[in-house]
Amino acid sequence: MRQAALRRKITSLQERVASLRADIAVLDEQILALDSEVDDLHVRAISSETPLAVREHTEAFRHAELAHRARRDAVEQLVMAELERDTLLSQVVEEYA
Repeated sequence: MRQAALRRKITSLQERVASLRADIAVLDEQILALDSEVDDLHVRAISSETPLAVREHTEAFRHAELAHRARRDAVEQLVMAELERDTLLSQVVEEYA
């Protein structure tokens, strides 16, 4: 791969890595809030034993699960982007060695 193209690809991957890290940080904050809400609604559903409280807990739980899944996907993408970036960086180092 040409040096200029290689550098552009590495820069692009590094920007992707930074973006994914920021996304994961936001998801972590959201997950903390969602998990807390799920816990609160769970206690409420148990104590009130009403269909509405159970439904609210179920909906909150599903929403939290989606956030957890989004975080897992973002972490997977981050690992892949870092691996690709590191592979390209190794190629650059080998060319200069």
